[in-house]
Amino acid sequence: MAGLKVGPYSDPDNDFGPVITREHQQKIIDYINHAEQQSAEIVVDGRAPDVAGHEHGFYIGGTLIDRVTPDMESYHAEIFGPVLQVIRVDSMQAAMDLIDAHEYGNGTCIFTRDGEAARYFSDHIKVGMVGINIPLPVPVAYHSFGGWKRSLFGDLHAYGPDAVRFYTKRKTITQRWPSAGIREGVLFSMPT
Repeated sequence: MAGLKVGPYSDPDNDFGPVITREHQQKIIDYINHAEQQSAEIVVDGRAPDVAGHEHGFYIGGTLIDRVTPDMESYHAEIFGPVLQVIRVDSMQAAMDLIDAHEYGNGTCIFTRDGEAARYFSDHIKVGMVGINIPLPVPVAYHSFGGWKRSLFGDLHAYGPDAVRFYTKRKTITQRWPSAGIREGVLFSMPT
């Protein structure tokens, strides 16, 4: 994680570009600071990446926070930045209970060699996107994207069929063309 390259989007070798605003950069840094103040362990610190020639950019490097607990502020937030938090539990069911109890339900992943565990997890977890042995639950844009609970804003998801629905003016047409034409008279019941 520490080897990920941070810099401007104009350099195709970069892994991360800047975040959207200075305020958002500070918000991410504040979450990392709070986690550290609340006894979490900052394993990889991306709060002050060295980006030569772009020292005043809104950069955050990859950050790994370990020993996060459900009472920490960073746990309750959706941190929109390159921050990964590790919450330790004793069992898969304890992990699922923790995930299901959270107010957000955007995406989650499970890494396992146990197909039965993967099936149970994916069938029962209360999250909108589930990845099994992949780090991102939605690897391509044509899949629906969007979470459940407070991770979904509005009625539709951002990608996949819902995005087409959003940009499409849908119309339903119900027709009946009797073989004798319209001469058979008016019919006001649904033909079966």
